[in-house]
Amino acid sequence: MSYQNGGSSSGGGYQPIESSTGSENGASASPGPNLKKWTIGAVAVVVLGLIGVSMAKPGSSHVAQSGAASSEISANGKMKLFDDLHRYVLEDYDAKPTFASFLPGVAGLYGKPVWSFYVNRGQGVASFGTKTKDFPMLEFNPANKAYQLTPFVGFRTFIKTVRGKRSLDYEPFAPSAARNLESADQEAEAEKPKRIMYVGTNEFEVREINADVGLTTSAKTIVLPEENFAALVRRVNFTNTGSDSLTLSALDGLAQMEPVGGKLDWGLKQMSRTLEGWFGVYHATDDLTMPFYRMSTEPSDEASVKIEEAGHYCLAFVDSEDKKADLLPIVYDTSKIFGQNTPLEVPQAFKVTTVSDIVANPQFGDAKTSSAFAALESVELAPGESITVTTFYGRADHVKEVPKIAKTVTKKGYASAKFERARSLINELTAGVETNTTSKLFDGAIKQMYLDNSLRGGMPHIIGDVDDDAKFSNFDEDERVKVFHAFSRIHGDLERDYNAFLIDDTFYSQGPGNYRDVAQNRREDVTLTPRIGAFNVKMFLSYIQADGYEPLTVEAVVYMITNPNVAATVSGLTTADPKSAETLTNILNGGPFRPGQLFNLIDQLNVTLSVDRESFLDQVVAEAQNIPMAVYGSGYWADHWEYYLDLIDSYLAIYPDGEETLMYDNELRYFFSTATVKPRSDKYVLSLTFDGKSHHVQQLDSTFFDDEKADEQEAFRNVNTGIIGIDAYWQRTEKGVAFKSSPIAKLFLLGAIKYATRDAWGMGVEYEGGRPGWNDAMNGLPGMVGSGMPETYEMYLLLKYVKKVVDKYDRAVVIPAELNKMVVSVNKALDKLEKSGYKDPEDLPFDVPEPLFEYWDVVASARENYRNDVQYYFSGNTTTIEASEMSDMIDRWLDQIELGMTRAIKFGSHGYMDDGTSGIPPSYFSYNVTKWTKNKGKNDVGLPLVNARAMKVGRFPLFLEGPVRQMKTIIDDKKKLQSLYKKVLTTGIRDDKLKMYLLSADLKGQSYDMGRMMAFAPGWLENQSVWMHMSYKYYLELIRGELFEEFFSEMKGGGMLPYMDPDVYGRSLMECSSFIASSHFPDPDTQGRGFSARLSGSTAEFLSIWKLMFIGPKPFFLDDNGDLKMQLIPALPEFFFKDDESGTDPTFDDDGNYVVSFKLFASIIVTYHNPTGSNMFRVKPSSYTVTMDDGETVKVDGPEIPTKLAKQIRKVYGVASIDVYF
Repeated sequence: MSYQNGGSSSGGGYQPIESSTGSENGASASPGPNLKKWTIGAVAVVVLGLIGVSMAKPGSSHVAQSGAASSEISANGKMKLFDDLHRYVLEDYDAKPTFASFLPGVAGLYGKPVWSFYVNRGQGVASFGTKTKDFPMLEFNPANKAYQLTPFVGFRTFIKTVRGKRSLDYEPFAPSAARNLESADQEAEAEKPKRIMYVGTNEFEVREINADVGLTTSAKTIVLPEENFAALVRRVNFTNTGSDSLTLSALDGLAQMEPVGGKLDWGLKQMSRTLEGWFGVYHATDDLTMPFYRMSTEPSDEASVKIEEAGHYCLAFVDSEDKKADLLPIVYDTSKIFGQNTPLEVPQAFKVTTVSDIVANPQFGDAKTSSAFAALESVELAPGESITVTTFYGRADHVKEVPKIAKTVTKKGYASAKFERARSLINELTAGVETNTTSKLFDGAIKQMYLDNSLRGGMPHIIGDVDDDAKFSNFDEDERVKVFHAFSRIHGDLERDYNAFLIDDTFYSQGPGNYRDVAQNRREDVTLTPRIGAFNVKMFLSYIQADGYEPLTVEAVVYMITNPNVAATVSGLTTADPKSAETLTNILNGGPFRPGQLFNLIDQLNVTLSVDRESFLDQVVAEAQNIPMAVYGSGYWADHWEYYLDLIDSYLAIYPDGEETLMYDNELRYFFSTATVKPRSDKYVLSLTFDGKSHHVQQLDSTFFDDEKADEQEAFRNVNTGIIGIDAYWQRTEKGVAFKSSPIAKLFLLGAIKYATRDAWGMGVEYEGGRPGWNDAMNGLPGMVGSGMPETYEMYLLLKYVKKVVDKYDRAVVIPAELNKMVVSVNKALDKLEKSGYKDPEDLPFDVPEPLFEYWDVVASARENYRNDVQYYFSGNTTTIEASEMSDMIDRWLDQIELGMTRAIKFGSHGYMDDGTSGIPPSYFSYNVTKWTKNKGKNDVGLPLVNARAMKVGRFPLFLEGPVRQMKTIIDDKKKLQSLYKKVLTTGIRDDKLKMYLLSADLKGQSYDMGRMMAFAPGWLENQSVWMHMSYKYYLELIRGELFEEFFSEMKGGGMLPYMDPDVYGRSLMECSSFIASSHFPDPDTQGRGFSARLSGSTAEFLSIWKLMFIGPKPFFLDDNGDLKMQLIPALPEFFFKDDESGTDPTFDDDGNYVVSFKLFASIIVTYHNPTGSNMFRVKPSSYTVTMDDGETVKVDGPEIPTKLAKQIRKVYGVASIDVYF
């Protein structure tokens, strides 16, 4: 079923934003070649205004009834899903099921962001602030509380109107006046105000149309872009829709405004009344126009007292396009508005007085939580006339800064320009995936996916371009070229309230992210920005530790200039005076820095630059070292390494000629964490079973904080700054030198350790680091001595890749001597196993056979001995393994892995209505230690420690992750893929009602020991729900394996965004969720709804899907002679060329070919010319026409672009467009 219908429209809202080559309405100054009606603006957003998607929703109404603009109404009289500004439209938003989302917190490279979350209740904004939830202007609350509190403590508008003889007090968006879509009397409900929410990529708006009052009120919100101060900006518009004049006065603003005073989130939750003793409202001027909300000191009872100088401000004015605006007075004393109505439900004091009287009378802001309302005194609006109040809510380091900020924001046209820029900024940032098909839903979705993907993994920016040589080089070719990922953050939000997000309020803003999130969401960086080269591959491989694990948190890279003379030279070239040069030299010699920190310091220390900011940063980082940064966190996750091959594959699809150099001719360090993995003898714990009737062995507290490692790091603490130096986080030899290996050696080390970590049956990789794999809701699995097949499939692929590389280049690999010692022991154990003559019986027993158990025990001991050898240092000694020897060794290991994979299928899964005969690979196993001996040790709580002597394997129900990972190992066997796909369709991991795939089958009867997923209701969170990320991984493997019919059937069938039912999904079809409540959830009204918005790994999979659809799997390749060639072989469905359901007409070239277009490398417009408009699945082109920036064209016959031109395209040098003919 399709949700596309209707036609194009215009008008309403902001005017389209013009760009140099195009505009939002599709007009263009310079059409592309040979196109009749097709243009692509360089930075213009895809024309979602053409989307004719209609909502069949209860209570929807025609134009006259709703008051909506005619452009927002489809031919059938119902509101479209998207307006002309490409914003998702949610009609009667506060009468619909709740959802939470956020503004992206992107203020541009040279802007300082705030964070802001919104819900579909009240006026939307539920919380906002700077940096983290500890620094709110409006307190952070989890989603369930935000839905309740937002209409009362958030933004409010109180209006007094006089029309003729009728006077009225009125609050737009009040919950009491919301429509009830469940009411039997919908005619009566239609008399209530009409409310609409518009969700854009970098803005949102709420609108209320009140026919009875004759007033339409709208409130639009953005994060202030490209300024040296951070603010949330709100524009409230009042329009007189009546037939006669209206006199209006109003209070509009925030019912509760928190002050600045250190980290407040804990105090606001736990001791908010006591905390109010520090609260106060101060003023930058003698009037009420510049209140400053701060605490007197930071609240503590420590001997050291910190006086607070920073504060929050509120600046409001009536918008003016032709003159400087005057500030409005601010009402901050909550009691002057609400009186004694402490729930803030009714503005009792406002009702019995006037706005002028409130402003004229004294206000008090001490020892209580204050408000921030702009006071609009009496204005008269003629019929159709509007007035707009704009308010800035932000933070300043000192009250003296507020008048300067006020002078800036009240300039004529400033606010409207910033609202336009907020939209055009995001259009520019997402232009790299600009796509034009007849499916405008898809075209819009890919831009939103790219934005959200960048918020999770960071958006790469190239810096260090100091001359033409640098500008036309990539990260690997010129050491001056650097890569910095901006705008990233961990996915903490109202629904993911457990995560402590950080968004630096600096230029080049960024924050740390979870390892797996960043690794996955950077997968296609090199596809979209080829100049980053192997940056991500090198960075993530450097995080591999000696023990085969990785840290939990990835931070942005830092830069460091180690030569004082170089720092002085750069300072002299970029500053305007000797004093500035001296200060900058000291800054650069002071240690590592990020761009945002650097700009803050030069601002605080009054450094005057002689060049622009871009040139300054380029010159500084060009002379600096690039240093990756990470933090250990807690525990070692079993899946962090599984994303390396994806990064490598993406790199090789662009740089197939760079593989040998990357793998052999680079040296990478080893990350050094303060945690150590315990041997089995220290973590196999004898404890009581759940019922207390017997004992069992659990694997508990698998890691420990290693004091000796911490002491090692302490040696790098700077005595002047108290900061531990960055060299402390990289493992050294005993001589103090950082130990390094080639990437291929680190990959071999990783594969060898994972091979030595297989379980006793040789099937899954053990979760022996204390944490599970991707499915972290299986948190109890490590305690069950569990293992995972997903890791086995990834290990299999990793070792196959290492073998392929050593076979291809026939070069020896140098590994640490300690690793070689482990490998020798592992291979001797394998020799012994093979000599024992053991063969698997036809029917596998659950008890582990003794030869396999002995093999497991010896190999695990070898792994533990190796880790003991490298716990603190590498010796510095190495062993060289010839290519043929390594290849033969890996061949033996692969045979054993394949044997384990076969065993896993035989054991199968086991659960409710699952007898294990589905033929679908299981995901996880547990091991029950059936025999043990106590080893005289005890754990931290006094429980005895044991050594395992025998084991029995346990099984689990089906999980989607198993088949997804297995598909990667059979990707070149279409028959096997199709067979597996058909099997999955008939199992308990298919949700037939929603036409989607479940994370797990029915978990009924499973032990709570397996993890938190057992605590949830079926269909919720990780228990039998649709986890979009894993589902999209599944879809990705379908198209990667060229099951095109199956893939596009799933896409258009409603299993993928943006083709889901919007009424069921309950939020914008542009935005992924973490999970969808499945049809197994008890409440049918919740089934199909998306939860935990946007910052999902689904976006990484969607970008990879987009690449395979529009570019192909290997756009660059080496021919039989080793020469670089280029080819574009898309996989595009017919409905991208022509689709009657979409409401968008096909586009043709001058010869009548159907065309679709996209942007390659964020720069080059590629147009596919399809003679029939039919499916184009991996059809090779017949010719290309490449148009250069100077207008010259180069015609290429055949499916391949030759070497010289291919390299020029890859460098994105002088190429304007490529037309591809079939």
